[in-house]
Amino acid sequence: MKFTKIVNKADIQKDWIVIDAKDKIFGRIITEVATILRGKNKPYFTPNLDCGDNVIIINATEAKFTGTKLESKNYYTHSGYFGSTKTHKMSTMLKENPERLFRLATRGMLPKTTLGRQMLKNLKVYAGAEHPHTAQVKGDK
Repeated sequence: MKFTKIVNKADIQKDWIVIDAKDKIFGRIITEVATILRGKNKPYFTPNLDCGDNVIIINATEAKFTGTKLESKNYYTHSGYFGSTKTHKMSTMLKENPERLFRLATRGMLPKTTLGRQMLKNLKVYAGAEHPHTAQVKGDK
């Protein structure tokens, strides 16, 4: 009789994966990143554990967008006070703070729990090609 092996925190091996966003479609990058952060690409995926890898996205400002999303898509923030709703266009967010744009899009694809917030901490986004995690990364993809 064969049994399914249940993974512990000690059995999980976290790697560092570098994804270059240059000339890639934004939504395709985000779905790939969310799958890696969640750990669904590993054979020992467990939904109640953080078994995903650490992901580094470089060249975030050079990602491609399909259709008219850059001009038409808006992100909204609200502080909780009356009349405090603010609108941020995707095009301005990409110019001013691409890290926040990638983080918001990835957050939408992860679980809305404490485990999802813990997984989101494993995402590092950089606008340029340089990142300070060269010591952790074994080989670039």
